[in-house]
Amino acid sequence: MVLKSCAKLRDLQEGERVHCFVVKIGFKSNPFIGTTLIDMYSSGGAIRRAHKLFGEMTLRNIVAWTSMVNGYILSRDVVSARRLFDSAPERDAVLWNTMVSGYIECMDMVGARKLFDVMPNRDLMSWNTLLNGYGNNADVEGCEKLFKEMPERNIFSWNGLIRGYARNGRFFEALSTFKRMLRESDMCPNDATLVTVLSACARLGALDLGKWVHVYVESNGYKENIFVRNALIDMYAKCGSIDDSIDVFNGMNIKDLISWNTIIINGLAVHGRDLDALSLFSQMKNTTEKPDGITFIGVLCACSHMGLVEDGFSYFHSMTDEYTIMPQIEHYGCMVDLLARAGRLDQAVDFVQKMPTEADGIIWTALLGACWSYKNIRMAELALQRLIELEPKNPANYVMLSNIYGDARRWEDVSRLKVAMRDTGFKKLPGCSLIEVDDGVAEFYSLDERHPKTEEIYAVLRGLTKLLRISGYVPDLLELGHGTQRKKERD
Repeated sequence: MVLKSCAKLRDLQEGERVHCFVVKIGFKSNPFIGTTLIDMYSSGGAIRRAHKLFGEMTLRNIVAWTSMVNGYILSRDVVSARRLFDSAPERDAVLWNTMVSGYIECMDMVGARKLFDVMPNRDLMSWNTLLNGYGNNADVEGCEKLFKEMPERNIFSWNGLIRGYARNGRFFEALSTFKRMLRESDMCPNDATLVTVLSACARLGALDLGKWVHVYVESNGYKENIFVRNALIDMYAKCGSIDDSIDVFNGMNIKDLISWNTIIINGLAVHGRDLDALSLFSQMKNTTEKPDGITFIGVLCACSHMGLVEDGFSYFHSMTDEYTIMPQIEHYGCMVDLLARAGRLDQAVDFVQKMPTEADGIIWTALLGACWSYKNIRMAELALQRLIELEPKNPANYVMLSNIYGDARRWEDVSRLKVAMRDTGFKKLPGCSLIEVDDGVAEFYSLDERHPKTEEIYAVLRGLTKLLRISGYVPDLLELGHGTQRKKERD
């Protein structure tokens, strides 16, 4: 148990002391302790020491061979792991699965599949291991194909397919597979299933299905499961139902750091409840949970939305002064956004230039956006120049500066930027909206005509436009293309 603790802590120095004590009291030849020592050295990165110990063992059972193979896998040396695997005097299902997992860890799904195909007596764990491997390595088609081949399935099989869809951004398929599991099998979802499904609901805004999951959670013994409760907080917040998110948070008897971070960031700060976010942060400081870097992102965002520059700097400095948290690029980005939103553009640029790390595209994009709000063309040109160096093929940067030029009626500069954007060879991704309809989620893109009810949809939009005009709505012509704008000016 002491050696396992050293392994968990990756404390090789203490582990070596225990190793010396093992030798002194005559336990050197004990196969259980020898195997644990291999695990301890492997987890600490001392693979040569682990191999030396393995070679000195007088009795090497199948567990020792598996530990040594796993040690090489941990060090990303799949070649040595396979060589040792091939020389093992016996191989059980655990050793086979370990080697297959090694190929998966190194993203070699071809090698994993080849070994899987020659594996004798494949059990359900073997199938699930490979299934998860395809999902984790972004091969959704391979995941689907293997799922169909499986001679039997359990809840972990369904979880592997659902998670494979979700990990690769295919949330529609994740939810439809979950519904299919409920419809076609006798499997009951476990906490991992529910967390994945709630995450997909959050990404798609599928509030009705998320509420159904919440009812299932309350009725099937997951009411106190902290992972599911955290997923519920996140789902309600991202679906815009912030009051439900707060109710779930307040109803938790046990809260961890993820609970606090989720409600502060995705819940309150993102939805404009900035005072509530800062108030909750004050409450958090009175608990046993200590804030981390993610917590401070939410706090700094709240300060940015409220224009609390001095408070923002106070929180920023408290990261290192009170909590020994080194600010990362995301925290510097929040501070730049705070200054930019407050109109202190010169101070924001000065802050960027004094940062201990190089500013990334997100920081310069925040500055460029603030320049649009405050009509600062000089600073916008500086920001775009840096963005072109960092993201030369991102057309969105050109669009933003083009809008700034358009507001100032500098049409020649607008034309020049359009040519530059065209030369990148990339197009700006169209905007996308999602709406829940009849137990499903419909997806709409700008100028999209793929929907089977396109004519009816555009007829409704034309009717809404007519009603807006009758009500006195006048469109902002500055948002039009510059050619249309100049024509309107001539008219």
